[in-house]
Amino acid sequence: MKTLSIQQPWAWAIIHAGKNVENRSWWINFRGTILVHTGKILDELGVECIKTFYPEVKLPGSFMLGGIIGSVKIVDCVAESKSKWFRGRFGLVLENPIALPFMPCRGQLGFFDVTYKDAREDGEGTGSTSSNTQKL
Repeated sequence: MKTLSIQQPWAWAIIHAGKNVENRSWWINFRGTILVHTGKILDELGVECIKTFYPEVKLPGSFMLGGIIGSVKIVDCVAESKSKWFRGRFGLVLENPIALPFMPCRGQLGFFDVTYKDAREDGEGTGSTSSNTQKL
């Protein structure tokens, strides 16, 4: 399944806090459901950004790192948006975020393919668990 690596806390915000735009410096033509992969490094400036600009978002005490945390559907790529989450040159417009059981795996730049047998568009299924977390 197509997968995109997104740093925490932004990946968590997509799956759990209504972040409906993922900012990118590049345009994409792909539309459809993807897996959301988290990198191994927590974006601490991103944590502070969420606390400052999105105070209504209650961040968790720790974040899963280095694996799949969910899926989301990319429905558009835009250069302008009224979404409070839009801050980039381009934004991937996202719908239907689904939390999935954590599955550790290596990330890559851009889109990459991951075999995650339990990650289906309906969000049903189970995956493996891991202790790849970083506390705030």
